[in-house]
Amino acid sequence: MAGSGKAHLRPEGDAFVSVEDLVVEYPVAGGNTVKAVSGISFDIKRGETLGLVGESGCGKSTTGRALIQLPSPTSGAVRYNLVDLTKLSAEAMRRRRTDLQMIFQDPISSLNPRREVGEIVAEPLSVWGPKNKEKQKALVDEMLNAVGIDPDVARNKRPHEFSGGQCQRISIARSLVLEPEVLICDEPVSALDVSVQAQILNLLEDLKKKYNLTLIFIAHDLAVVKNISDRVAVMYLGKICEVAGSDELYENPAHPYTQLLLVSSPEPDPTVVLDRSDTSSGELPSPVNPPSGCRFRTRCPLADDICSSQEPQMQEVGQDHFVACHHPLVKVAEVPAADPVRTEA
Repeated sequence: MAGSGKAHLRPEGDAFVSVEDLVVEYPVAGGNTVKAVSGISFDIKRGETLGLVGESGCGKSTTGRALIQLPSPTSGAVRYNLVDLTKLSAEAMRRRRTDLQMIFQDPISSLNPRREVGEIVAEPLSVWGPKNKEKQKALVDEMLNAVGIDPDVARNKRPHEFSGGQCQRISIARSLVLEPEVLICDEPVSALDVSVQAQILNLLEDLKKKYNLTLIFIAHDLAVVKNISDRVAVMYLGKICEVAGSDELYENPAHPYTQLLLVSSPEPDPTVVLDRSDTSSGELPSPVNPPSGCRFRTRCPLADDICSSQEPQMQEVGQDHFVACHHPLVKVAEVPAADPVRTEA
């Protein structure tokens, strides 16, 4: 498999959100099972932004949805503020979701086309917020202003009257109206123009600071998450293969797949000639029958016999930099030996 292990997890008290051994599987026709997520572990500190990146079909969005138990994972633990969400009753989980909200990929299809914007943003309040209409209106206006939408102009309009970027701003306002602590952003800019992408990323960064949010930012493009993420986890075929700080990951990729993603990103400078000699060929294997050992081995230029027979474990290759690979691209960090225990003569 692409990688397992928990060497990259921080002490339990440091993690605001922690995921351990998360498994999500779906039955499909013919008695087969899609292994969408296969035993991944990661954690996030309060106020941190974790970028979750990988190709389409690697399990990123499934992971994001599993955090809020939509659907409930097949197995594993999802802890939010030390509470294991997988152990909660259905009603208790419904109440807990007010603290964990999600922004979806397609801003237009995620908004009800038959409802006015004021109603869309106020809908969560009708279930969990104040019942007083004036208080609801004040909260809706506050959130719309926060995302750069004039409430007086937008309140009585419907989603089709707005651009994709404006619809995403409305979606963000709806997700924040209950004052959550964790915001899961599932490819929130992939359907938008590049110029609008930058606006939404800047908006999310501003809102994170204003409301003290903890973000999980899901994307397939490493370039998108570079500036917004504090830490990045790279997924491949349901497994996490590398975890590092954003700058460290870009400067010193340790997994061949991470390097592939970086090389595959477009270079805006036309004078720069990229070396694409190490790019992988072939299609992403099926999650119904993933390769044995390292799941990336069928596309990896460094693969050998051990890659097919043994699953690589997470190992530290630098300060807060971990990789699950038998042949990491950077030297494995040497763990200093513990000082000998001194005894009195």
